[in-house]
Amino acid sequence: MKTRREDVAVARAGAGPREHESGEVAAPVGFEGIVRPDGRVGTRNHIGILTSVNCSATVAKMIASRSAALAEEFPNVDGVVALTHGTGCGMAADGDGIRLLRRTLNGYARHPNFAALLVVGLGCEVAQLTGFDLPEGTPTMTIQEMGGTAATVRHGVEVVRELLPEADRVERTPVPVAELVLGLADTGTGGPANPALGAAVDLLVRHGGTAVLAGTPQVRGAEHLLACRAAAPAVAERLAGRIHWWERHVGLPSPDTPERAVAKGGTSPLTAVHEYAEPVTERGLVFMDTPGQAAVSATGQIAGGATVMCVTTGGGPADGRRPVPGLNLAATREAYRAMAEDMDLDVSAGEAAMMGERIFRLVLEVASGRRTAGEELGPGDEEFAPWQIGAVM
Repeated sequence: MKTRREDVAVARAGAGPREHESGEVAAPVGFEGIVRPDGRVGTRNHIGILTSVNCSATVAKMIASRSAALAEEFPNVDGVVALTHGTGCGMAADGDGIRLLRRTLNGYARHPNFAALLVVGLGCEVAQLTGFDLPEGTPTMTIQEMGGTAATVRHGVEVVRELLPEADRVERTPVPVAELVLGLADTGTGGPANPALGAAVDLLVRHGGTAVLAGTPQVRGAEHLLACRAAAPAVAERLAGRIHWWERHVGLPSPDTPERAVAKGGTSPLTAVHEYAEPVTERGLVFMDTPGQAAVSATGQIAGGATVMCVTTGGGPADGRRPVPGLNLAATREAYRAMAEDMDLDVSAGEAAMMGERIFRLVLEVASGRRTAGEELGPGDEEFAPWQIGAVM
């Protein structure tokens, strides 16, 4: 399960597509995925510790830290990850803010990259555990009911100990490319790499897969390029509605190069438009309404079902985003040279179509278990960043 990159130099350069003797690229038929009992397909096998409120963040991190050694005994478990956030308490009991938080946490709770979950609250927060739609049988606990911090940590570690053996009983099996959901993000400096990522998206869609384009403020001003590709009038209308929401609530100006942001979605038809963290059920290219900031955008896409992330960057750090592997795509040679250990591929090394082939191949290898630069380096917990809307009380 914990497949390490056998050749770091080759991995950073990006494994090129295999070719027949005729020179034609061999079409990939799928990847090695993790099929859950309900049919969902994941790319990683984590145990997750989710929090309903910032007040339980420390406890969740302590449980994960103290469970790390236990997880090492189970080779098919990729790790125990605590995903914490800064809200859940001083917020309105209804409205967009708490709806977004619940939708995000519900999406993570049902994510196929989690083999099992533990959800931890404080007990008196606005975002009560009873308000979440968690998978049946998910263990939950509150610090107040357990008798305090130390008792909750001890009990949490025991819960993880009980979850590990069953989580370890997984095997990767061949699945079609159509089972892959690829999230797309841009740190704001990744524009030059976006046409190549778009070429990879077109290949993914051609093989029946799904790609999630996001970052509404980044595409404003070029939304017509997406609307003209909408599979139905209702899709274009929904996109316009999300753009208008931002104009009413934020009044944001158009970015300098919105066409670059749109480019990472390729040229495929737009099949659906979703609000933040909504489940993505359609195949093909879809759009999700998110802020442009990469961590917040990726969090919404993962909650919606993305099982691999691609992030274009001109110099951002290694992308973790657990429980989902994140590929960092260097937009320029300078960015790659400056932070080579943080990058998975130098996208400036060739023309867009060729690099799109490389990205597509690399995505399938990562979906099959090949570790990314971010996974090698270890980050991924702090990048969980649900979109916060509304006043802090």
